[in-house]
Amino acid sequence: MKESVALRHGVQVKPRIAPGWPRLRPKLNRRLYIGLSIIAVFILGSFLLPLLNSVDPAEQGTYLKNLPLSSKHLLGTNALGQDIFWFLVTAIRNSLLLGLGVSLAVTLISTFLGLSAGFIGGWYERIVVIFMDTFITIPVLPILIVVGALVRGNTSFAVVGVILVCFGWAWSARTIRSMALSLREREFVNMARFSGASTMDIIYREIFPYVYAYMVVGFINTILFAINTEAALAVIGLSKVQVPTLGSIIFWALNYNALMIGQTAWIMAPIAATVVLFLGLFLTSTGYNQLFAERRGVS
Repeated sequence: MKESVALRHGVQVKPRIAPGWPRLRPKLNRRLYIGLSIIAVFILGSFLLPLLNSVDPAEQGTYLKNLPLSSKHLLGTNALGQDIFWFLVTAIRNSLLLGLGVSLAVTLISTFLGLSAGFIGGWYERIVVIFMDTFITIPVLPILIVVGALVRGNTSFAVVGVILVCFGWAWSARTIRSMALSLREREFVNMARFSGASTMDIIYREIFPYVYAYMVVGFINTILFAINTEAALAVIGLSKVQVPTLGSIIFWALNYNALMIGQTAWIMAPIAATVVLFLGLFLTSTGYNQLFAERRGVS
């Protein structure tokens, strides 16, 4: 007697799903939901709100100096005659653009070099490893301070991003290379190799799916690294402080003694925004890591 597809021996049988296929609607855990919500608020606010403002927030002397909080100036004005709220909104947008740009470049470079070096091996791997170890052993912050002191804030905003990329790819590339070294000895990789698949096909189809979760987490963490490093350089006056960023607004607030003149919002608002933004990125990173672990049955 032919068995029914839905019933077998009186027990309902659920259709099987290929283990490697993700759900169309993954259930977000609390960390990931809160983190994505915070990031969405920052992104939408920093990119949409400037459309409502026709005044350049970086222009000095636009308004009267040191005005208190009001309906016209939500965070008041600073000692440079700038609206603190609009300057902060633009600063968040520029910091996010810098972080996203640096993180995208770092992720692409580290993934390509790490996967290719770990799988191909030989002289190519030795050359890549030399570059990795060189950039890892170089102390990043002192070098950035020296470079910043040489240009003394006269470099362009894009050059700051390029410098961060140069010193930010090595650690991720080394980790991905270690993962590729382990995966290239697996049986499914050997089967793909014996079946005649090319090197790039094996890397893309067989190895890449096992490292993409680390890439996502690394991408988010690199955003933190880029924003934090640029902010540190700006606070000590070595980044381009004329461009509104979370670091440059703190630099100007410290330079004009915001707390001493009663302009608490000038320095507390960017610090609070930075903490909340970093919290959102951290929750997104750990939440996605937890989600991926649940999919693979680790937790």
